[in-house]
Amino acid sequence: MDRIDAMRVFARVMERGSFVRAAEDLGLPASTATDAVKQLETRLGVRLLQRTTRQVSPTLDGEAYYRRCLAILDDIEEAESAFSGARPRGLLRIDVQGAQARRVIVPALPRFFAEYPDLELFMGEGDRFVDLVREGVDCVLRAGELRESDLIARRVAILPEATVASADYVARFGRPRRWDALDGHRMIGFRSSATGSVLPLEFMVEGVRQTVTLPSKLSVNGADTYEAACRQGLGLIQVPRYSIEADLAAGALVECLPETPPSPTPVTVLYPRSRQLSRRVRVFIDWVAKEYARHAARAGAAHV
Repeated sequence: MDRIDAMRVFARVMERGSFVRAAEDLGLPASTATDAVKQLETRLGVRLLQRTTRQVSPTLDGEAYYRRCLAILDDIEEAESAFSGARPRGLLRIDVQGAQARRVIVPALPRFFAEYPDLELFMGEGDRFVDLVREGVDCVLRAGELRESDLIARRVAILPEATVASADYVARFGRPRRWDALDGHRMIGFRSSATGSVLPLEFMVEGVRQTVTLPSKLSVNGADTYEAACRQGLGLIQVPRYSIEADLAAGALVECLPETPPSPTPVTVLYPRSRQLSRRVRVFIDWVAKEYARHAARAGAAHV
């Protein structure tokens, strides 16, 4: 194995904290990954990693060498991708929220692979904090306001939201007429993954965000369950418009208080600050931004 490939192996072992997981990522036998790092240590004359039966951790020399390896590997990838004939290739690991994966990304993947045939994609689903470096994830896609982090964030979309209820709910409780006159109404609670608390309904009133918390028989923490419960008439919900356009068109859901809609939801891609943005991550971010723009335009046309 040449020196550059050995650097790639070492960097992945550092990021994954495991020879076995690093080897799986790179499609190598675990013994090959182990030998590559040993050869680097012999060449450099220092120990890069501390090995125990449970984990692999870097030495101080290992931390310093890892940072230099990242810079070198990023420069090589950037240099190779500068040629017009070079196409992004390799495995791209992303993590997205499940509803976004099913409604926006998966339906568009045939176009993605047609445009980038040399890329492979591993897509994890979740709404939890992801340690991108340790878990070997290239980028994550998240909706909503973000907590403070040391990741680089790029906003790729702003999703218009709507307040909706089922036709059955409106028949029983009436259609709300004002955001500040919701006595007798109820909502389905959505619990924040960050705080565990139920989020209030929110309404933009002459540019000012107003919040209202209504009684709720049910609270959930999943987007699909949230919408399914609404279809059963259990209360008001607020969701991105694109996700319920078909229900609105069919009359299963009814939009409420359109003159004071919720504030739109930002969608953001996050990736590690510690490394230069690789070409395969860059093309994915640009592509996913176009897909969200397509959905936003479709939703806007349907709303008009």
